[in-house]
Amino acid sequence: MKFFLAISVPTLALISSLGWSTPKHYLNITVSDGKRCFITNGIPDHSTGTFPNRGNPNAIQEQQVNVCIPLKPVRRDIPVPIKGTMGIAVNGVQFRPNTAGYWDPKAKQGHSRMGDKNWSLDIFGAPGKLGLDFNNGHVGRGGLYHYHGIAKHLLSVSGSSLVGYAGDGFEVHYLPTDKQTGWALKRGERPAGGPPGAYNGLFNEDYEYVGGENRLDQCNGGKLKGSYAYFITDQYPFLPRCLYGKISRDFNRSRHH
Repeated sequence: MKFFLAISVPTLALISSLGWSTPKHYLNITVSDGKRCFITNGIPDHSTGTFPNRGNPNAIQEQQVNVCIPLKPVRRDIPVPIKGTMGIAVNGVQFRPNTAGYWDPKAKQGHSRMGDKNWSLDIFGAPGKLGLDFNNGHVGRGGLYHYHGIAKHLLSVSGSSLVGYAGDGFEVHYLPTDKQTGWALKRGERPAGGPPGAYNGLFNEDYEYVGGENRLDQCNGGKLKGSYAYFITDQYPFLPRCLYGKISRDFNRSRHH
C-alpha cells in the first residue's frame, strides 16, 4: 500500500492517494466562530460515470479537504476572476468552472495546457465535454472529482434550490426557470490571429456579458429573497466565473484540475 504525504499548502484539495478503490463518502460540516467549515474526502455521495473514460484519463481518488468560508460575506464592487475552485457543494464536491485547455493549433485535439492563454477552452463547448458524466462532473489529474455544472442530485440533498456555497461565503442556488444568465454568444467571426471560424462556444472568449432586464450579473449573481447569491444556470457560464466577495484563503485560485 502506497501513501503520499499531503503537504499543508493553501489549496482546497490536498491529495491523498491511499491505494484502495471506491472509498466511502465522508463529509462533516460545522458552523462556529462566524465560519462554515467543510471537512471531506471529496468522494461524491452518488453514483458517477466511469472513470477513466475516453474523454478523461483520470481515476477518482480520495482527497483531504478542509475549507472554511464566512457566514456573513460582504459583496464588493469589483469581482475577482476564478482560476480554480469556485465553491463547494452541499455534499462536499467542489465546483470548478474552468478547464486547463487553451487553443493550440499544433495539438492533435486543437487545445493543450501550453496553448494560447487568450483562448481558454470551455468544457461544454468541447467535443465530448472532456468526459463529463451525467452529473456534469469529471476527474482532475490529481484524482479530484468535481462539477462543471449542475448535478441534479444536489437538489435532493438540501431539499431546496440551495446547492452549495461560493468561496466568498455567498450561497449558490439552482433556479433554472427564475434566474437567467446575462451572457450571450458573440456574433460573427473570431479575429485574425486566433482560432479560425465563427464564435461557437468552444472557447470562453466566444461569449460576452450583455446584461439585460432581470438578468444575473457578470458573476451569475443576483438577489434571492433580498439577499445576494450566485446561481448555476443551464446556459453559459453555467457556474460563476468570478466572485464579488473576499475569497477564503482556504481556496486555491491558481490551479486547474
